[in-house]
Amino acid sequence: MSPYTNSELLRFVEENDVKFIRLAFCDIFGTQKNITIMADGLAHALNDGIGFDASAIQGFMNVECSDLLLFPDPSTLAVLPWRPSQGRVIRFFCDIRYTDGRPFEGDGRRMLQAAEQEASDLGYSLQIGLECEFYLFQLDDDGLPTHIPHDNASYLDVGPFDKGENVRRQICLTLEEMNIRPESSLHEGGPGQNEIVLHHENPLKIADDLITLRNVVKTVAASNGLHASFMPKPLHDKAGSGLHTNISLHKKGSNLLSGGLENSAESLSFTAGLITRCREMTAFFNPLVNSYDRFGSYEAPRFITWSHQNRSQLIRIPGDSDDRSRLELRSPDPAINPYLAFTLLIHAGLEGIRRDLKLFAPCDINLYEAPYSVTREYDTLPVNLKQAVKAARESAFVRQVLPEKIVNSYLNAKSSEWERYSAAQDKSSMTDSMYFYSI
Repeated sequence: MSPYTNSELLRFVEENDVKFIRLAFCDIFGTQKNITIMADGLAHALNDGIGFDASAIQGFMNVECSDLLLFPDPSTLAVLPWRPSQGRVIRFFCDIRYTDGRPFEGDGRRMLQAAEQEASDLGYSLQIGLECEFYLFQLDDDGLPTHIPHDNASYLDVGPFDKGENVRRQICLTLEEMNIRPESSLHEGGPGQNEIVLHHENPLKIADDLITLRNVVKTVAASNGLHASFMPKPLHDKAGSGLHTNISLHKKGSNLLSGGLENSAESLSFTAGLITRCREMTAFFNPLVNSYDRFGSYEAPRFITWSHQNRSQLIRIPGDSDDRSRLELRSPDPAINPYLAFTLLIHAGLEGIRRDLKLFAPCDINLYEAPYSVTREYDTLPVNLKQAVKAARESAFVRQVLPEKIVNSYLNAKSSEWERYSAAQDKSSMTDSMYFYSI
């Protein structure tokens, strides 16, 4: 429910010297797009929508039927702090509809809202918090990105070794001005690697927050003469960047993970649902060729297992106090489309509850050092994007949850990425050209 009426939004624009309004949405890969309108066009946008050529957005529409409309979601109003205070710029995330008013089935925000509603109909709600990692790199004399990290600091270092602390401070303050709650920030294990932790929110809000975070990080980095990369493994011999996804399941106002996962049959079944469908969802949790270089080292998972606190597992149950009890899914990376990924996540967990799935015993060993005689007992995540796409194509679950057209468009594009990579003689240059400069 929006805290603003249309008339209040129009008054806000007038009283705060707003001149430009960005209408933002995401394509099927989670890349932010936007149209900027002048302030006097807001009333029209709210009532009638703003049209765009959807045939130019991969996976949306074709040339013969190309028009879609953007309708601002008033609850997502945010002033862009890096723009001038005179002639301000504000941003809305938008709902996407056909010209006859019908919701567009390829709108990721709508899919996620529907998943949340299904959980609510069953008596559940979810909260999701994100630990988003990224690298900062230096620019060359022409202002182009290099592979030289911003610093050579390591995990939890401080200045002057940690050169990213002022950048992170600026990022966090910017997020706060945009009504987003950063919980903490730190230098991660890789040189020039940083992490921003976003406070838990409902799934739609946290998905919007992640899209905003990526935009803010790149904007702040650029203003400091740096290149920010959310590429999962930008340096082949250093730590990869993950998007650890912390999930709590609530019923009647109570956190079902309070006191431990085993205290609730529903939370056990929810977790079993994630475990059961994780291979089929991996193409959406780990969407790049480069994503799979991260698995199996530097605390990134490879095997489909769970445990209490053990960071080598796919799902970890941190030992937090009851009000912060959660499960941590450690496979996703920051290149995801959060709307599609979280939609699948919710449905997988709910399926586990409906089917009363049983969770197998925890794995409490260090899987990075365990011998093959032990690890062969566990299933693994897909080893590359090709395997992940195959698992998703063959999944009745994925096609039941996401629209057929979106699934086909998404997986066809990912197959094409794999083919380009496979055909390249210089694979490192190919992954850079596909991801390093844009992700």
